Amino acid sequence: MEELKIGKRYSIHCYKHNGNIHRTWNEAVLLEIHSDYLVFGNERTKVTEADGRSWRTKEPAILYFFRNQWYNVIGQYKKDGIYYYCNIASPFLVEEDTIKYIDYDLDLRIFSDGSFKVLDRGEYNYHKSIMHYSEELDRILKSELTNLIDRARAKSFPFEKGTVEDYYQIYLKYKGTKV
Repeated sequence: MEELKIGKRYSIHCYKHNGNIHRTWNEAVLLEIHSDYLVFGNERTKVTEADGRSWRTKEPAILYFFRNQWYNVIGQYKKDGIYYYCNIASPFLVEEDTIKYIDYDLDLRIFSDGSFKVLDRGEYNYHKSIMHYSEELDRILKSELTNLIDRARAKSFPFEKGTVEDYYQIYLKYKGTKV
């Protein structure tokens, strides 16, 4: 794995199981490096879809990518509180200043009041069928969704109160600098 640097800007590439690119983000600033996860921040970053359409994110976000978990978490800093968008996804890897992972469709949306909703079950079942997810992969992904829900209910990392806000303050220090 290449050497990571705090304050450096990385791009993010999300793929599907068949290897096709799904979505890219042009920028995320590395805020913290841990043995089992990385933390990034971004704000109004350009997102490009596989079909070429692009848009910008609306609010500041703190992104958590895990080395050994089959999910990543985006903490969204909204006017009425912190929301989380959690992707069931492969553990990340870093190549050529790019964070890469495979998205497995299932998502968990956690609202500012702590309630949540599992999204995209139909898309998951469709892709599982046409991309031939193995039974073992299916078991892992469903187990990780359960683990993620348990973490959210317990408000354990990265869902602890104040965590996104604290990382956002770190992000603001690096936002205007080039490393």
